[in-house]
Amino acid sequence: MPRTQKNDNFIDKSFTVMADLILKLLPTNQKAKEAFAYYRDGMSAQSEGEYAEALDNYREALKLEEDSQDRSFILYNMGLIHASNGEHEQALELYHQALESNPRLPQALNNIAVIYHYMGEKAKEAGDEDGGEALFDKAADYWIRAIRMAPNNYIEAQNWLKTTGRMQIDVFF
Repeated sequence: MPRTQKNDNFIDKSFTVMADLILKLLPTNQKAKEAFAYYRDGMSAQSEGEYAEALDNYREALKLEEDSQDRSFILYNMGLIHASNGEHEQALELYHQALESNPRLPQALNNIAVIYHYMGEKAKEAGDEDGGEALFDKAADYWIRAIRMAPNNYIEAQNWLKTTGRMQIDVFF
């Protein structure tokens, strides 16, 4: 049964009805409409923690979607799922693909930085001080790029950059 028929939540039902109306009214081709339907079902499944179903829907959406910006959001959401499952290398790959499709996606830059920061902490805990610092430097590079695009976001990252000496001045405020 399609996910559009399974939603019990009023908000999900409302979103589904609106999305269906938009799909019918949009002056776009059938392939794009199908891609959006898969994307919508993927988002719904993801919000319910049904990650395997969400990934299946996102993969189908990617097969159909031609718009690079829309593809970037599909790839980004797939990265979120892999990151939440602790599959950091796969998440990094998907975030980078999302950025190739849409270089102006600060949330992907932020998530890459978060993963590198986490990996840096793990490296330091394992006694690899230099490796940890190198990963922290990578995280800093990605956070700085994200902050340049969205200066009012990522306040914790800005504070970390300042306290670690990786950002010398308040160029973003």
